[in-house]
Amino acid sequence: MARKPIQKDAQAFSPPSSPQREVRRAQIDISFENQSLLAALFGQFDANLVQVENRLGVFMSARGNQLHIEGPEDSVARARDVLTAMYDRLAVGQDLDAGAIEALITMSDEPTLDGIVDADAGNGKGGPPIMIRTRRKTIVPRSAMQATYMRSLVRDDIIFALGPAGTGKTYLAVAQAVAQLITGSVQRLILSRPAVEAGEKLGFLPGDMKEKVDPYLRPLYDALYDCMPPEQVERRLASGEIEIAPIAFMRGRTLADAFVILDEAQNTTREQMKMFLTRFGQNSRMVICGDPRQVDIPGGDGMSGLADAVGKLEGVDGFGTIRFTAADVVRHPIVGRIVEAYEGPNA
Repeated sequence: MARKPIQKDAQAFSPPSSPQREVRRAQIDISFENQSLLAALFGQFDANLVQVENRLGVFMSARGNQLHIEGPEDSVARARDVLTAMYDRLAVGQDLDAGAIEALITMSDEPTLDGIVDADAGNGKGGPPIMIRTRRKTIVPRSAMQATYMRSLVRDDIIFALGPAGTGKTYLAVAQAVAQLITGSVQRLILSRPAVEAGEKLGFLPGDMKEKVDPYLRPLYDALYDCMPPEQVERRLASGEIEIAPIAFMRGRTLADAFVILDEAQNTTREQMKMFLTRFGQNSRMVICGDPRQVDIPGGDGMSGLADAVGKLEGVDGFGTIRFTAADVVRHPIVGRIVEAYEGPNA
């Protein structure tokens, strides 16, 4: 495995005194041992370096396998950590795209960054790295809260994942479910959500029952196909190993040896949520995902089964509650700004 970049020749200096608050500036040189990774690290036309420069307000220049960084002291330190993490991802064969870089930049401002980066997305205590391996990709956390969520997915029996769109609530749950199905630790993967329109009435839909409910369940299919080859998804759907159904189909069942995910849970009623939670069986895990601020059922927030269940069960042994905010959005950075504009900085 390639070694991490080697830090050297670090020095700090201060500009002449001024009446305004003094900003300490620094410059640092880092070098990368495996030069074959540099093209992917820097990006086409140095696009990856430009992304880090623009986001952190630093200046970088490359010569051979060395990279010079200068700018405000804190920003230089963050840029060094981000580039180290980018190099480490490439060294272990992981992809590096604009989204991954943006996530590393965001995490560089978190107090847990050292644990995430230095342990290769691990727990910072020498334990195994936090990751989910599926047939198509290896998934690592893109925010500190995602790291907490991924630990909860392997520890707690029932997990409430709350927060705005784009934070990875459903995607990571599906990825963990696929990983456990592949290893045989569960026998079935059951994905469900309430069939509720988001602010519009679609009327009667044509086709059989599957064709009627599929439009509501499309986000779950998208996550599945991203984690497994299409032919495997189709085969497991046909065999019943993977089942996708509206929540109304859960009544009367006991879901043993299964990984069960309920998406858009804020649109369940209290009765539906109680019914769903009591389906829990032996050797099973449940993940309930939802955004408490996006309730589409009649009666609004006061009728949501998600808020009611969290209020009753948070803190009970075996339950985990993860709360994401707009700062945890891992889609395009503008999505986080949209969520914050609509719902406030503490969304």
